[in-house]
Amino acid sequence: MITLYIDTSSSYLYAGIVKDSNLLVEVKADLGHNLSEMALPKISDMFEKAKLKACDINKIIVVNGPGSFTGIRVGLTIAKVFAWSLNIPITTITSLEAMAASVDDSRLLVPIIDARHGYVYAAIYDGDNVVLEPSYIKLEDVYKKISSECIFITNDSIELDYEKWDYTPNILTIVNKYADKKEIHAHKVNPEYLKLTAAEESKLNAS
Repeated sequence: MITLYIDTSSSYLYAGIVKDSNLLVEVKADLGHNLSEMALPKISDMFEKAKLKACDINKIIVVNGPGSFTGIRVGLTIAKVFAWSLNIPITTITSLEAMAASVDDSRLLVPIIDARHGYVYAAIYDGDNVVLEPSYIKLEDVYKKISSECIFITNDSIELDYEKWDYTPNILTIVNKYADKKEIHAHKVNPEYLKLTAAEESKLNAS
């Protein structure tokens, strides 16, 4: 089994190719405003380094949000093009699931992404148990759901009342953890923004 992993939910491209539980190649690069232009070439470079072709891939795991609206669309577009053209199944996971899966600790894991104005995208995991589903939520309300020692996982500059760890994706662990998650047809893969876009909010407020 050869799996392609793609996460463009931030300014970073996190991608890798895993073969039978072995990480063949990965890329972790802050592409900033060049993400939409550079993501596909960087992924193509991975295939060359792994001495593989796109048609060798058996499965794609792609992060469908939350995070950057533009970034999410970039990753999903790449994944859907590969999946549709090569008839490869897709599994989607959230950026919060990927963040939690990358940390090996017995405490509560609280991945968060700054959503501004006192809000965050957050989830809470107690091992394999989900205490808080991925949500667009006030940070103070996240605190209310914490009942034991925990670790917050984030790369954002957020002042927290708890221990904070930086997020560095463990692509092999993420792929292994979600290898058996339900597969989705490419046409049914959608972004998981968790909140309305600015245009949608303006339209809603105007109605």
